[in-house]
Amino acid sequence: MRTLIFLLALVSVAAWPTAARAQSGNGEVQGFGGLTVGTSTFGTAASPTFGGRVGVGLTEHIQIVGEAGRLADISSPLFDLLDFTNIGVRVSAFYGEGGVRVIAAPRSTIRPYAEATAGFARLNAGISGLDGRADALVNLALNALNRTQPMLGVGGGILVQGGPVSVDLGYRYKKISGGNTITSALNAGNAYQVNQVRVGIGFRF
Repeated sequence: MRTLIFLLALVSVAAWPTAARAQSGNGEVQGFGGLTVGTSTFGTAASPTFGGRVGVGLTEHIQIVGEAGRLADISSPLFDLLDFTNIGVRVSAFYGEGGVRVIAAPRSTIRPYAEATAGFARLNAGISGLDGRADALVNLALNALNRTQPMLGVGGGILVQGGPVSVDLGYRYKKISGGNTITSALNAGNAYQVNQVRVGIGFRF
């Protein structure tokens, strides 16, 4: 996984000068918000997500993309066991990633796309429901154990273009490695799998 992330980053860096010179008009900056459902099904309550992305056109059909954002309250089936107690466990993540987006019908008002990305996520675990002092002490200890883990993503959607402004209606699937961390233990040693549905507003250049 780390080798794949390194290769994607290397390709992005190598392609950036070419992309900067490209006159395809296929560049865009965007802010987005939406909902995430984790870890592997849509049966868990949704939580908010937000972030921003930039895409630089290599050609009319291909963009190099970079994105950063936050995934709130990534849930685990293990957390369902706590529904009958006053204890609440939360896992959230700040992430950054890069990759490639392929766009169909680039001159159309409605443009379908698909993309693949790789990057890293900082997983943060938190607990509540013990008591004020115990919550603070446990969360302080958990913060010391938080780690940055590799992440892979795929997704797709449609861009609706009107002049320089575009609306992005998309879906993303992200898989975050738990590694040998407390957040991995909270997910029974499994990777976190997140379904993300979102809407973005972008400006094309």
